Amino acid sequence: MAWDFETDADFQAELDWIDHFVREEVEPLEHVLGSPWNIHDPLFKRLVPPLQAQVRERRLWACHLGPELGGAGYGQVRLALINEILGRALFAPIVFGCQAPDSGNGEILAHFGSAEQKRRYLQPLLNGSIVSCFAMTEPQGGADPNVFTTRAIREGDQWVLNGEKWFASNARYAAFLIVMAVTDPELGAHGGMSMFIVPADTPGLIIERNVGIADDPQATHAYLKLNDVRLSADSMLGEPGQAFVVAQVRLGGGRVHHAMRVIGQAQKALDAMCQRALSRSTQGSRLADKQLVQEKIADSWIELEQFRLLVMRTAWRIDKYQDYLKVRKDIAAVKAAMPKVLHDIAARALQVHGCLGVSDEMPFAGLIIRSFQMGLADGPTEVHKITLAKQLLRDYSPETEMFPTCHRPTAARAARAKFHEVLQPLARAEGDA
Repeated sequence: MAWDFETDADFQAELDWIDHFVREEVEPLEHVLGSPWNIHDPLFKRLVPPLQAQVRERRLWACHLGPELGGAGYGQVRLALINEILGRALFAPIVFGCQAPDSGNGEILAHFGSAEQKRRYLQPLLNGSIVSCFAMTEPQGGADPNVFTTRAIREGDQWVLNGEKWFASNARYAAFLIVMAVTDPELGAHGGMSMFIVPADTPGLIIERNVGIADDPQATHAYLKLNDVRLSADSMLGEPGQAFVVAQVRLGGGRVHHAMRVIGQAQKALDAMCQRALSRSTQGSRLADKQLVQEKIADSWIELEQFRLLVMRTAWRIDKYQDYLKVRKDIAAVKAAMPKVLHDIAARALQVHGCLGVSDEMPFAGLIIRSFQMGLADGPTEVHKITLAKQLLRDYSPETEMFPTCHRPTAARAARAKFHEVLQPLARAEGDA
């Protein structure tokens, strides 16, 4: 019987090194640099590559990728343990070569890219010399592919793209974008859309404006317009109509990796709340001695540990089955639980810090907004709850009798029938008495 909650000693040593390295070397970066994706910033070039070199030397670079792509090929359980540490620091993912959307885009290119596409885009992406963008959602319909209007029409040896994309991640810094577009509207959303690689300098690709989130140091989510963007015929990723197949390569793992990093963010808020409670006094006693503050701390720890176990179990199931469809309900559950856990713990930490907590001098307001972002990114919470419910209901059948199985009178009749031989003599004896 295998059932273990321990990390082997050798890997724990790696986790200990990561924890110290992130705390001492990586966390300070966010106070002197702007966006983690602005790799062309002279100060970024001076401060980040030496840290990336240490990570490479430790063989911890891009651990989500297999050795053939320069990674360690770690399974999801090990990635979960790493990512909950990386989640504490804004620059940690890019220092470790696993930042979104580049990590997911790299997986797409590895699975579906041609030899030339891998040479031109994948290798520089894995080396960390460029960053990329994933452009799927649209301003008129968000993430609902049924209402996407961005079209790709074949003209001779070219594809011509027209349309708009919304919240395109890090387009302003990207060397290339992966764009979803309708190629055959008659086939519907799941068979009529395709993925394209669009170099950032392609004529007709316009950043209408960049949109920021909460306390992000720079606005990096683009409102894009594609006006007669002409691409060569070999710009498509995979086959025509394969957009959903391509997207699922990045979305399944990406959702879990978001959750792994949220654990680190929530833990950071919980740590701050506990330290504040021990440090601050009011009305004659420490906050730590107030029962309502104790309740906030207890509830936060319980919710975080419950969520962490759900994430770890989901990661374990992904490693076990190597099939995202088989773990679809687990991933949906993780994605649905994630925003509430982060929101509630950050909100309690904010409250315990008083007016300092609501200020831009503390991270809590940003974490609260980010919790809503987590409830929208890679599909809204409502969609994942529906997915989870549908998956769960497949394991049940409707009742065939008038009353349900747990109906007590019905269950009692069944029990009396089951134990008839034992009960009948006792009933006779009681009657004789």
